[in-house]
Amino acid sequence: MANWSDPRSDTRSNMAGFGGATADRSAAFDAGLRSYMLSVYNYMASGVLLTGVVAMLFASSGMAAQVLGGPGILKYVIMFAPLVFVMVLSFGINKLSTAAAQGLFWAYAAVMGLSLSSIFLVYTGTSIAQTFFATAAAFAGLSLFGYTTKKDLSAFGTFLIMGVVGLFVAMLINLFLKSSVMDLVISGVGVLLFAGLTAYDTQKIKSMYAYVQGTDMMGKTVIMGALNLYLDFINMFLFLLRFMGGSRD
Repeated sequence: MANWSDPRSDTRSNMAGFGGATADRSAAFDAGLRSYMLSVYNYMASGVLLTGVVAMLFASSGMAAQVLGGPGILKYVIMFAPLVFVMVLSFGINKLSTAAAQGLFWAYAAVMGLSLSSIFLVYTGTSIAQTFFATAAAFAGLSLFGYTTKKDLSAFGTFLIMGVVGLFVAMLINLFLKSSVMDLVISGVGVLLFAGLTAYDTQKIKSMYAYVQGTDMMGKTVIMGALNLYLDFINMFLFLLRFMGGSRD
C-alpha cells in the first residue's frame, strides 16, 4: 500500500493545533487579567481599610479635635498633604520605581486617614458605618458593571471628568455663598459623577492590561488603578455622607 496521506487531514490537524494554541493563549490572558484586577482591588481595599483605621484612631485619641479644630499650620498640612501625594503619583509615575509607587500609595492612604478623621467630629459613628456599607455595596455593583459590560464607556470619560472639575468649582463658590440648597445639589451630583467614574475607571483599568502585561509598567499600573478606584470610593462615600450622615449636634 502506498505511503500517502490525505492533505485535507493534515490541514485539519494543523487547524486543530492552531485552535488549541489560540485557546491556550486566551485562557492564559484571562487568568492573567483576573490576577491583575484582583491585585488592583486588593490594593484599593487595603488602602480604604488603612484610611479608616487611621481616621478612627486619630479621632478617638482626641488628637483630631485638638489639631484639626484648633489653630496652627499642622491642620493645613494634614488637609492638603493628600493632594500632594496624588499629584506626585499621577505626574511622576513613569519616573518612580514600583516599590516607590507602592510606598507613596500607602503613605497617601495613611495621610488621607488623618484628614478624614474630621468626619468623626461631625457625624455619628453609626451613620458613618451605614454610609460606608452603602457605598461599598454601590461601588461593588458599579465596578462589576464596568468590568463585565460590553458597552464602550470611554465616550463618557471626558463628560465625567469635566463634570468633576465643574463640581469642585461649584464647591469653591459655595464656600462663600453657604447655600444649603446648592450644597444638596452638589452632593447629589457628586454621588452620580463618582458612581459613573467607578464603572468607567474599572473598564479603563481592565483595558490597560492588554498593553502592560509582561512589562515593567504592570506593577505601577496596578497602583494607579487602585488609586483611581480608591478616589472614586472615598469621594462617593463623602458625598453620600452628606445625605445619610447623622450630626453629633
